[in-house]
Amino acid sequence: MTPTDGPLHVAIIMDGNGRWAKQRGLPRTFGHREGVKALRRVVEGAPALGVETLTVFGFSTENWRRPVAEVSELMNLLRHYVESDLEKLAREGVRVKILGRRTGLKPDILDIIDRAERRTAHNDRFLLQVAFNYGGRADIVDAAQRFARDVEEGRARAEDLDDTVFAQRLAAGGAPDPDLIIRTSGEQRISNFLLWECAYAELIFQEVFWPDYGAEHLRAAIAEYRARERRYGGVASNDVLAAG
Repeated sequence: MTPTDGPLHVAIIMDGNGRWAKQRGLPRTFGHREGVKALRRVVEGAPALGVETLTVFGFSTENWRRPVAEVSELMNLLRHYVESDLEKLAREGVRVKILGRRTGLKPDILDIIDRAERRTAHNDRFLLQVAFNYGGRADIVDAAQRFARDVEEGRARAEDLDDTVFAQRLAAGGAPDPDLIIRTSGEQRISNFLLWECAYAELIFQEVFWPDYGAEHLRAAIAEYRARERRYGGVASNDVLAAG
């Protein structure tokens, strides 16, 4: 396995924190805390596997439906991760970008997001995108509204709209689409994650709860990815020859 084989962009639905905790007779919040440690392991291990962009699903627009105490804990985890790891990420050339709506977030969370993005804005060795207060459908709606405003205010014309123009208005605009999307815990759903960007991503579902995840699991997913043939809607050359 060589880094040049890709994937360059891996996205992960970090699932299973609550079930990991339940198996151990612990509150769900313990699973979320261990999940932060797993994120740290993956961020540290991904570059050596050839990954240049990592996008993780931290908090969805639907997660507000969870118990208040759990939502509060998830917010605290973002605070803790930024406060404990930001300077290390900055030194190691990691750029941090937070994807998602800012509405509904408390001022101190907005300050943390702003600080993380400003502190790492000039880094270009590795891009870490954290989808926080994010939903794929909401992101598409927001992008459509941005383009509509541009048309209303004379900055664009309706006929200017194509895939590239629209993608630039998404939260992750400017980043490459994910090559590989991983979901942990064995669940096999995309759960409103990167709905536009996932069009041609390879999907891999791993039977491991997120708190137990590490570089070895990412390595296994990448090995499976590299064994696949990506066709982007076409056919393989040997299939064409066989048909002839």
